[in-house]
Amino acid sequence: MVYLGVTLPFGLRPPSMDDPLLAEYLRTLGAQGPVPYEVIRDQLTAYDLLIFRYGFRPVNFDLLNLFSSLFLHAGFLHLAGNMLFLYIFGDNVEHRLGTLKYLCAYLFYGVAATLFFTLFVSDSNIPLIGASGAISGVMGCYFLWFPRNRVKVFVFLFPFIVTTLMIPARWVLGFYLLVDNLLPFLAFGSSEGGVAHGAHIGGFLAGLGLVLISDRVKLSRPLQGTASWSSEAPCSPQSIPQAVAAGELGAASRCYLELEQTNQRKSVAPETVLALGDYLLEKREYKAALRVFRRFIAERPQSPGLDRAYLAAGKILLLQPRYATSAYHYLLSAIDLASTPTIAAEARAAISQIEDLQRRGGRPLVP
Repeated sequence: MVYLGVTLPFGLRPPSMDDPLLAEYLRTLGAQGPVPYEVIRDQLTAYDLLIFRYGFRPVNFDLLNLFSSLFLHAGFLHLAGNMLFLYIFGDNVEHRLGTLKYLCAYLFYGVAATLFFTLFVSDSNIPLIGASGAISGVMGCYFLWFPRNRVKVFVFLFPFIVTTLMIPARWVLGFYLLVDNLLPFLAFGSSEGGVAHGAHIGGFLAGLGLVLISDRVKLSRPLQGTASWSSEAPCSPQSIPQAVAAGELGAASRCYLELEQTNQRKSVAPETVLALGDYLLEKREYKAALRVFRRFIAERPQSPGLDRAYLAAGKILLLQPRYATSAYHYLLSAIDLASTPTIAAEARAAISQIEDLQRRGGRPLVP
């Protein structure tokens, strides 16, 4: 909307000659003496001045510009590249956080990326614009939350190789961070060739950091629709298997989701955790069941039963067509890790449902 309503119309007209910002802009660029109108008309646009006003200039700190700069882009290709990466990695992270938290996190990553960049160019008067820093934060979240996901990559080495490959997302994101940003940053500084590598690195680190912190301090929401804990003993990892043995699966499920520490949850036997997830799935407590299976995947990457957790999470996500992409990745992981032919067959059958949805005009599954 900003591109269509601001960038395009302002980019098609010259700046106003009586705009006081024009003189400041020219002085900042080092122009000496009067500048002919023809030079301004041919080389500057009103959008150049708008970027100078609402882009973030480290030497002229402005809180409003910290946010406005995230929605301004240098041109269509700049915008399109950012939106492609946001489309590929954003939907999974949004589903994990929820829409409102995702929006807040996105803005936080953008601000954090800009401030990180400012540490290295505090005396710069060149405006920083674009959503790349915020999107880098989203990619940092994806890197930790979806370690087994794969993305489709177009390989163009004409005339020898022209194809698409399914590559682990962590390889793609690692290449983006190390080769596209960290190496140029170390070699040339925080920005080179008009690209703010420092902002990309700062956003990615902010995404990693917020995920690590939130996963440690996040409190589980109360679980509705399950039996309450009937024992006088407080909820603890030791009480969960006792509740399961007594047939109190609902109470055991709520207790497990109330455990705040990772080491507490990991002390519960894998089979017990999977049984709780299966119970919630049977009771159609889909959100609670998905939390159980996702915790299992994140906290027990080498545990037996990981294939079952991926399969169950994929099936739950498949119940909502808008999360078909996420379901697809979970099911692929279930096939990769399948310990029995039955699990692999169930995952392939679910993937066939997604492909049928795509053929009927559904949303593309793997960007």
